[in-house]
Amino acid sequence: MSDRTPEPVTVIGLGAMGAAMATTLLTAGHPVTVWNRTAAKAEPLVARGATLAASPTQALAAGELVVLSLVDYAAMDAILGDVDPAALRGRVLANLSSDTPERLRAAHRWAAERGAVLLTGGIMVPPPGIGQPEAYTFYAGDEAVLDAHREALSALSRIDYRGEDPGLAMLWYQAMIAVFWLSMTGYFHSVALLETAGVPAAEVRPYVAELLGGLAADSSMGFLNHLTAEIENGVYDGEFNNLDMQVVGARHVVDAFADAGLSTSLPTALWELFRRTSEAGHGAEGLTSVIELVRRQGE
Repeated sequence: MSDRTPEPVTVIGLGAMGAAMATTLLTAGHPVTVWNRTAAKAEPLVARGATLAASPTQALAAGELVVLSLVDYAAMDAILGDVDPAALRGRVLANLSSDTPERLRAAHRWAAERGAVLLTGGIMVPPPGIGQPEAYTFYAGDEAVLDAHREALSALSRIDYRGEDPGLAMLWYQAMIAVFWLSMTGYFHSVALLETAGVPAAEVRPYVAELLGGLAADSSMGFLNHLTAEIENGVYDGEFNNLDMQVVGARHVVDAFADAGLSTSLPTALWELFRRTSEAGHGAEGLTSVIELVRRQGE
């Protein structure tokens, strides 16, 4: 445990995530100043010992480290864009909001022009997970600045530093959230399909859990390991799962959803991806060859 006095932290944005961050920082002993457009959202935090700033400028004046939890980077622009640049000078803006990698790079330049340092972050848990052992955040930017504030930021989550390029935090975040959304949406589709036969979601869940666990198994038999090796080698073995076969199977999934009276939009998109990859000359190769079409802009 560190003997250092917990540093003051300002939290701007008190939605569910920002409020969870402020609460966690208070619990860890940090003096916390908060600001939100709707000041009433700060009342529970003030009751716990936080200080409510009357303005963004006052919030920035409270300390060097400023954590932003907003809907996107445009919200940061709206809040801090009209602030006197002198108020930003010397501040470390740890923005844990979502946006595009290019938008983060532009914001990094904007902050530097005003004498501030932007640490970009993509936090990988929902609000209840803040401060929990499984929580982690992808960070990018100046590593020395990150290290200077590591203790406070570590109270929120484990720090996973990805490099100097400020866009990398969001690139990693978007990559992981894509896996999450696609996997969970696939699960929702599976549940909906089986519900048409009277099967409850609770009966489906363990089969999906076993399937996902097997795919990700850290062994030579783990399918994810096998696919990763194919991607790295650029060789997509189609002996057991050639794409032409997957095209036929994916069409059967589309038809099954149609027969059950369910939406076919996502299954059709998957079938189209397989079909177009096959038509591009990869039909005899394995499922992993789909990545070749994904890599083509506009496809």
